[in-house]
Amino acid sequence: MPVPQPKKNEVVVDIRAAALNHRDLFITQGLYAGIKTPCILGSDGAGEWRGKRVVLYPALDWGDNPNFQGKSFRVLGMPEDGTFAEQIAIPRKNIFPMPEHLDWPQAAALPLAGLTAWRTLFSRCKLKKGERVLITGIGGGVALMALQLAVAAGAEVFVSSGSDDKIARAQQLGAKGGANYREEGWDKRLKQESGGFDVVVDSAGGDGFALFPGLCNPGARIGFYGGTLGKVNGLSLQPIFWKQISLLGSTMGSPREFRSMLAFVQQHEIVPVVDSVFSLSEGVRAFERMELGGQFGKVVLGI
Repeated sequence: MPVPQPKKNEVVVDIRAAALNHRDLFITQGLYAGIKTPCILGSDGAGEWRGKRVVLYPALDWGDNPNFQGKSFRVLGMPEDGTFAEQIAIPRKNIFPMPEHLDWPQAAALPLAGLTAWRTLFSRCKLKKGERVLITGIGGGVALMALQLAVAAGAEVFVSSGSDDKIARAQQLGAKGGANYREEGWDKRLKQESGGFDVVVDSAGGDGFALFPGLCNPGARIGFYGGTLGKVNGLSLQPIFWKQISLLGSTMGSPREFRSMLAFVQQHEIVPVVDSVFSLSEGVRAFERMELGGQFGKVVLGI
């Protein structure tokens, strides 16, 4: 690919690390709308601009309404070229100071996951100190960031996973407990252990989503930022309306939310979890690592 040439109001950033997201994997598999090739993938990046260490806001054109993205909103890394490269031309307003306590791979792991988790927890679910939170599918980048942000905010956090090892590792990051959703009756045991939840954060959907209202306390909020398992069968509306439960969809976040997330990460010295680091020339191996699904944290390219 040619060296990027900046357009009006753009700058060129020297990328030092870039992180993979499932979006990148789905594009390589043809499982994404509006695929355009050739294109450089990658939404997450950290690098240098004029000698300053910066992280990149991972989207373009959020729009003027803080409540939802505008019609021209798009994620970095297709159709526009993304971060899996030595350099990127990007609008000047997309670059932000990198949290000082992070190294390159940790900073690259932060933007999309941190922004998505921040908006889901705080903008949509209005998480408060002392509330109990369930984060499902722990091990993915957004779920882990949601865990770390919620713990730093003073919440009691529980997790679910199909892996006992991932639950144990989440407890090392501050989770109070967890449940393996492959075990029968896991939801009832978890509710008894926790006392019920004020906030549930999910990205999978599917039939397991139907269990969440039963785990919720009155006035709870269920925030979700994905639906990889598809439609929800068997969801009963009765506990939702009787308990005054809110279902809240969320996607990415605005530049203002990105700035707030970075400040919170800096204040609490939160370190994103990095699963593994591959060189840019080992990009195929990095995609294979993500496709296997056993990662705990972000898969990163060191550039």
